[in-house]
Amino acid sequence: MARDRADDPDHAVELLWERDGGEPRRGLTLDRIVRAAVEVADAEGLAGLSMRKVAERLGFTTMSLYRHVPGRDHLVDLMCDAVVGPPSGPPSGDGWRPRLEACARHAWELRKRHPWLAEVRGTRHIPGPNTVALYDRMLSVLAGTGLAPAEVVAAVELVGRFVDAQALTLVEIARAERGSGVSEEEWWGARDSLYAHLDRYPAISALWEAGGYDRPEDPFEFGLARILDGIEVLVARRRDEKRDESCRVCGGPVEQPSSGRPRRYCSRACRQRAYRARRS
Repeated sequence: MARDRADDPDHAVELLWERDGGEPRRGLTLDRIVRAAVEVADAEGLAGLSMRKVAERLGFTTMSLYRHVPGRDHLVDLMCDAVVGPPSGPPSGDGWRPRLEACARHAWELRKRHPWLAEVRGTRHIPGPNTVALYDRMLSVLAGTGLAPAEVVAAVELVGRFVDAQALTLVEIARAERGSGVSEEEWWGARDSLYAHLDRYPAISALWEAGGYDRPEDPFEFGLARILDGIEVLVARRRDEKRDESCRVCGGPVEQPSSGRPRRYCSRACRQRAYRARRS
């Protein structure tokens, strides 16, 4: 019956939010299963994770795991929430940018320890309380910046997708190294047959000769800085727009006409006060 619930998203909610994994049986608990699954995924990637391997690591039969978790997909959701863990407190930093950067760096360090997190694809994975708390904390960083609500959500999701994209590179490198037994640096260092053809490309050759490939930019650092730069431009634009919509005299809101010249004052009285101030 437990396996029949493997495709039930409501049961995933129960497991993640109510921790209802069934009664412990001879020392086997849901928490132990999740910890063992994380160890398997850390060692072999998400592709190497199976209920059978988790059961073998714990010394139980595969069927005994299904008394606690109905399937691999639910187990992956539990693993994600477990490694994220409860938030340690508000992100440090003065201003939204260093706080959002701290959140992104926390997510990056988490994925360096558990690269398989970036392999969890699809749009129908149920988030657990730790994952939702982390997401809520990132949203709160941008909530008071003047961005529109949809822009806050989009900016946070942009940062998250960037971190996952960088982490996927780590996954691909590790997978290739496990399969070949050759490191990434050694593999590319042995590609002289390819490099012999590249001198016919002027941009590549010029950058190579100028040292552009000698000390490459860290892709995470470079990308995160550029994304934060873009969000900062948008925040400044929205603040300028808000100032433009405020009365130049009292600071109150100005109702703009649907067409024609924009208004600078909220009322005729404020416009007259501004006129008298200029005359004096």
